[in-house]
Amino acid sequence: MTRPDDPEIELLVPERDVADPELSIVVPALNEALTIGEFVDWCEEGLAKAKVRGEILIVDSSKDDTAKIALSKGARVLKTPKRGLGRAYIDALPFIRGKWVLMGDCDCTYDFREITPFVEKFRAGGEFVMGSRFRGTIDRGAMPPLHRYLGTPVTTWILNIIFGSRFSDIHCGMRGITKAGLERMGLRSQSWEYASEMVLKSVHMGLRTDEVPIHFLRDREGRLSHHKRSGWFSPWAAAWINLRAMFVYGATFFLYRPGIVRALLGFALTLPLSVGPLTLGPIVFSLHWMLVGLTLATLGLQCVYMGILAQVFFDYSGKLTKRWFRLFPYTRTVFLSALLFVTGLSLGVALVTYYVRHSYLLPIDAPINHLGVTGLLLMIAGFATFTFTLLLHSTAVAVWRRPDM
Repeated sequence: MTRPDDPEIELLVPERDVADPELSIVVPALNEALTIGEFVDWCEEGLAKAKVRGEILIVDSSKDDTAKIALSKGARVLKTPKRGLGRAYIDALPFIRGKWVLMGDCDCTYDFREITPFVEKFRAGGEFVMGSRFRGTIDRGAMPPLHRYLGTPVTTWILNIIFGSRFSDIHCGMRGITKAGLERMGLRSQSWEYASEMVLKSVHMGLRTDEVPIHFLRDREGRLSHHKRSGWFSPWAAAWINLRAMFVYGATFFLYRPGIVRALLGFALTLPLSVGPLTLGPIVFSLHWMLVGLTLATLGLQCVYMGILAQVFFDYSGKLTKRWFRLFPYTRTVFLSALLFVTGLSLGVALVTYYVRHSYLLPIDAPINHLGVTGLLLMIAGFATFTFTLLLHSTAVAVWRRPDM
């Protein structure tokens, strides 16, 4: 069976196929002839223990006998070109029949004989179930020290800080998600970063998330992991790819709240000095402080507005989008933006008039200088708010959401 829209993909169905499965075990494979047969046996044992009707779908890009062995063991095989781990799951989605999806590796490092905890979480209403090696057991030598003590803990900590989550092992490949959740998630990552994308989007989507301890086993004798096959730089490249995904999907962390702090500090430094310098103890707050405030307020406003747009782009529920459309209705916000801009412009005109009338000179202590800086800030704030309002309401078209959603 091939897909009309992608003739490079072909589904191979075994003779003893499973009808109407509840759970789909979906696993990519690349030249795993050494372990694939035992892996399928493990999956069958795990399904029997969990008392769940399930299918095994191997997304195969191998040049060895992986597909032939898997098919003979009773697994479905989806033949695809070698296009990356993330792309394997994207390609597999139309062929998944179960309402729950369990992912992992077919190298027998994840123990698929013990899938009962995942099934129990799904039956209890879980939507995204992460395996955790650190809450389970890790065989001696199963995880390189660099990954175990630095890479995974540090990147997990960074993700939890950015998103306010409580994951213990974001790089664990053994994880489950409902098919409905996977479809809504709309995976885009083609490579290793799909793992982080799934975790990040599960937070954005507000999926009911659980963790279960798992056993992580050593590679079989004679087998090299994909990282080792790719060379010493591969783990570092994977780490950077995953960090990039975190920063992209967590843009609001770097923008929204820091922007609020900068904007408030900037306005606090600028507006009180509009009528002239202020002295607090040994410190004289003068025109130079106003320029610092102007810079902070400008940067802060831009960060706040970009942070709001990032929230809208990653808002799967629509609640945040509705909130921001309510707080920034088009007509009222454009009117207020125009009022701010005109007020600032009038102060700027007053400064230019003073400058011309005094023979193109501006005394350093003239109060009009301070009002002129305040005018600049109001003009910038008005124009920034206007352009932000245009972009915000443009998202109603760009992301197919309506203001009244």
